[in-house]
Amino acid sequence: MTMTRTGVLPSQALRQMIDAGTLAADPAIIPEQIQPASLDLRLGTVAYRVRASFLAGEGRTVADRLDEFEMHRIDLTHGAVLEKGAVYVVPLMERLALPDGIQAVANAKSSTGRLDLLTRTITDGGVEFDRIAPGYTGPLYAEICPRSFSVLVRPGMRLNQIRFRHGQAVLSDADLRARHAADPLVDGAPVIDNGLGFSVDLKPAKDDLVGYRAKPHTGVIDLDKIGHYDPAEFWEPIHTTEGRIILDPGAFYILVSREAVTIPPDCAAEMAPYLAMVGEFRVHYAGFFDPGFGHDTAGGTGSRGVLEVRCHEAPFVLEHGQVVGRLVYEKMSETPETLYGADLKSNYQGQGLKLSKHFRAPKA
Repeated sequence: MTMTRTGVLPSQALRQMIDAGTLAADPAIIPEQIQPASLDLRLGTVAYRVRASFLAGEGRTVADRLDEFEMHRIDLTHGAVLEKGAVYVVPLMERLALPDGIQAVANAKSSTGRLDLLTRTITDGGVEFDRIAPGYTGPLYAEICPRSFSVLVRPGMRLNQIRFRHGQAVLSDADLRARHAADPLVDGAPVIDNGLGFSVDLKPAKDDLVGYRAKPHTGVIDLDKIGHYDPAEFWEPIHTTEGRIILDPGAFYILVSREAVTIPPDCAAEMAPYLAMVGEFRVHYAGFFDPGFGHDTAGGTGSRGVLEVRCHEAPFVLEHGQVVGRLVYEKMSETPETLYGADLKSNYQGQGLKLSKHFRAPKA
């Protein structure tokens, strides 16, 4: 296929890639996998329990490395539990034959990140997680490490997604300021510094519930069960009237951004860390924001960003309004035929503080 426009490839271009064999799968890719600016990837039929996380490395295949690190393999055909704290590699149903001008980046889906289910894509010859070089031809694998909850998975489940781009189309800070002036990207004054800054909301307007912390000893979550689980069995609500909380080392939190953001129809965005120096924690495992997220053209009025936060070595005081991440905006090569939240089953359009779709609404 010929690609002349710079930018992230939209849904209609993904369909062309499927027709051309650039994107292929066994069984064939289904329409439900195609998102406005990404393709959902499906788990295959076997999981390899491995001793440690790894990258294939230059000149090596993932299959080579599995021979070194495999402990045992698990048949997923009838469903199987991936245990909390273990590392698995699962061959995906999809494979790539990228042209030289097309590169790819992968990321966990929103519901995957909200379960603290670390999911990264690895490839033959790969030297980075979730980054796939132009011209890559070969299979795709998901590395899965459940951090807070053991999960029940089956073939065909979609835990991560892949986005394709031609060239580099990151919007500069000047571009973001001009866009915000014409069509606000965020409610309130924007913090623009190598992207659009995200801060944490620890002074909610209605009550003192600011987030949730994962409980350490819980049951298994079946990823096919939507709106099924009682949040109280898996999550501890976090309340504060002080505008701050102390993060516990090793704990996982669901918080929410103070800002309501929008992604214009001709843009996509990715969440990135703000600065390593802001504190000993990681924010946002699931980093893709689709065209139309929170935008009025897709029925939105601005959407908050859910922050998936894991504290590292030391207890850390997180303050209301502290900038914890940034959205890096990219131009689409063309506007997608369908936007996020418009005629799609979009679980998080117009969201505030919200757990993954597997949980019932918390009791008031």
